[in-house]
Amino acid sequence: MTQSRRSQISLCDTPYYHCISRCVRRAYLCGEDKYTVKSFEHRRQWVIERMHHLASIFCIDICAYAIMSNHYHLVLHIDELANDKLTDVDVCERWKQLYSIPVLVEKWQSGLVISITERNAALTIIDGWRQRLVDISWFMRSLNEFIARKANKEDECSGRFWEGRFKSQALLDEDALVTCMAYVDLNPIRAKMHDCVENAEYTSAYERIHGVAQAHEDPSTYHFHKKPLLSFTGDIDNSSRGITFSLADYLELVDWSGRILREDKRGIISSHQPKLIHKLGLDEASWLTLASRFGKDYQCAVGSLEGLALFAEHTGKCWIASKNQLRRTIH
Repeated sequence: MTQSRRSQISLCDTPYYHCISRCVRRAYLCGEDKYTVKSFEHRRQWVIERMHHLASIFCIDICAYAIMSNHYHLVLHIDELANDKLTDVDVCERWKQLYSIPVLVEKWQSGLVISITERNAALTIIDGWRQRLVDISWFMRSLNEFIARKANKEDECSGRFWEGRFKSQALLDEDALVTCMAYVDLNPIRAKMHDCVENAEYTSAYERIHGVAQAHEDPSTYHFHKKPLLSFTGDIDNSSRGITFSLADYLELVDWSGRILREDKRGIISSHQPKLIHKLGLDEASWLTLASRFGKDYQCAVGSLEGLALFAEHTGKCWIASKNQLRRTIH
């Protein structure tokens, strides 16, 4: 049975979520379609620019992403603290960058509202927008609708572009977070689109290494302020806002994993293992299994058994799938 998105999000348990959207058509979202012999490679940049634009408006950070041929992955962080600091005027200014605003709110902004009833009504609308600025469903809606309309116009057709609602996984602790991020960044390697992470364009790892999503990208052409990816703080200060691992350790892990997965040498025990494998409490075989199958083996939430039990309680579920598997791997 399809579950409401509200039942899959619990901010009291985690602000981190892995989201996946897949194209419904045989024609590709990006890349070259072998059936029509058309290239849709330019659409990757559509997704990149739109998601960065939305991140600059929403109080949502991008931790990791990978734009594939017929689907994409996003790992998002919901920043409730930043949202709470926004003034009502800030909320209005952000929201009207995406959607039109009612005349009542325009009057409130201009100071023309004199009725207490009108003022309260305007503030109620603005409060609704504030809640949407930390809502993953609205973020994904604003991304997918934009891409669908643009692709339909280019294809001179109408109808559904995406397979259905986006899928989401709650990442209940930072071990699950960094594992999922690595799984996302390694997508092009597993698909044999690239030979190493350093060359895998349209991924967050590539952007963290090179500062851009693809080799010929020109950030100066953006018509908005590009918000940086959520930073790693392990080399700085663990009390800082961000992912409490070292960026160097993370890049070492995905690079090492990518070379093994690409060369199909998972049975070989290497002489050098990345530091993060030991910090995660995993052996080499367990880590490579996670890096290959994370998105397939785990359902709506990933974390410790205690974390899963709390998440189930807070979202009204009786159980969370893959508990036994999690016991053998991450925890």
